[in-house]
Amino acid sequence: MSTYAIGDIQGSYKPLMQLLERIKFDPSTDNLWLAGDLVNRGPDSLAVLRFFYQIRHAVTVVLGNHDLHLLAVARGHRRGSSRDTLHEVLQADDRDQLLDWLRHAKLLHHDPQLKFAMVHAGIPPQWNLREACLYAQELERVLHRDELGDDSYDQYLAQMYGNHPSTWQAELAGYDRLRLITNYFTRMRFCTADGTIELETKTDAAGAPPGFLPWFAHPERKTRDDKIIFGHWAALQGQAQTPNIYALDTGCAWGGSLTALRLEDEQLFSCDCAPFYPSYSVLPKSTS
Repeated sequence: MSTYAIGDIQGSYKPLMQLLERIKFDPSTDNLWLAGDLVNRGPDSLAVLRFFYQIRHAVTVVLGNHDLHLLAVARGHRRGSSRDTLHEVLQADDRDQLLDWLRHAKLLHHDPQLKFAMVHAGIPPQWNLREACLYAQELERVLHRDELGDDSYDQYLAQMYGNHPSTWQAELAGYDRLRLITNYFTRMRFCTADGTIELETKTDAAGAPPGFLPWFAHPERKTRDDKIIFGHWAALQGQAQTPNIYALDTGCAWGGSLTALRLEDEQLFSCDCAPFYPSYSVLPKSTS
């Protein structure tokens, strides 16, 4: 039995199938960890969701910003953009079943036995892993809330978008608090040592704005001794160059590659996505 973590798939069903064939994935014995952004940008988001729903017993998902965007669009709290490729999901007969499964995913997953944690974008430097897990659970409870008969889930989706507040304070409350937790886990690339987040810059690590560093590069980061898998940052091209940090978004939907990490021995596997996306010959320095 093996556990494989896979980076951002973004609706890229055919490369996913090729990668799973390469690693000889068997859902009866193996497990998949998915680092978020299952959907959007690629052409086959519906096929991706249906595949993972069928083998959901073998799958652990953390939500990415594109997954949350799909949930918000589906509930009428956001208009789709011209670059979205979500129409097929939104028109599917089984959309409610698929989206209900998706919204019950995690924001952060931690397995003490395997000694790995996984998040879509990152964990800010001022949080230790225990704190990060608690804040993730706080947001997860809201995502599941309408099962209890109130409308907190819809209210959260309506208030989710925005770049403020930008700095964590324990006394933050309400949707400001939830929005910043969301941005840390699903959108962050650069921040300061105190966790002030910068959400405009989407370059590689060398393009950090003055006063900011990649979230994982702060020397006093409280999770520096924890093994953390993340996606979201295609411009890194899988090269975080930091101990205990595993960057798995290698730009599949941009003509890069789709990458899997086998957790038991930390071996990497990849599938070249350029044949599936011939309009991209070089992974751009900045993606979104």
